[in-house]
Amino acid sequence: MLQKTGRAGLLALLLLVLDWTQPGLSSPLRPICDLRVLNHFIQEARDAEGAMKSCREGCGLSQSVTVPQTTVDFDVWEKKNAQEQAQEVQTGLWLLQQSLNTLQTSVTNTAMHSHIDNTIRNLLSINAVLRSLNIQEFTPPANATDLEGTWRVSLATDLLQVHVNFLRGKVHLLLSSAQACKPDVS
Repeated sequence: MLQKTGRAGLLALLLLVLDWTQPGLSSPLRPICDLRVLNHFIQEARDAEGAMKSCREGCGLSQSVTVPQTTVDFDVWEKKNAQEQAQEVQTGLWLLQQSLNTLQTSVTNTAMHSHIDNTIRNLLSINAVLRSLNIQEFTPPANATDLEGTWRVSLATDLLQVHVNFLRGKVHLLLSSAQACKPDVS
């Protein structure tokens, strides 16, 4: 099962890159509007979370990490413009990637390394999906502790649960309302 999900994530990333770098194409990457792509990443995140919950040795975080808040106040979210929503999601993805990198260096369990590697690759693929939707890239400031809307976790299981919830919440909201996926109404 592990090799199957790893190959599927790698295949998705490979298809994105090949489509992105086709020689002779002057047009930008086609928008990836099918939410089944995100659902695939959510399922793999759940698999990693489940594996972490059953891991008994060599599976802890060496230090607490900063992660994005996953709760969504829909009134506040809807009042934000698309750029503010995108920045919030990209900041969250960046924080998750930093936290997962910390987890990767902390974990000594080889089976968990495969799940963590796959999770990090999936975050890179999600960023490629955002680029395909013409969502402007945003790099948050280097000091994550000063960011609004964050909190700290010290357990690997909590980190992976935040990852799942962030994908199911804010990332899903951003992708489902992306302008590039709306029918062109003339």
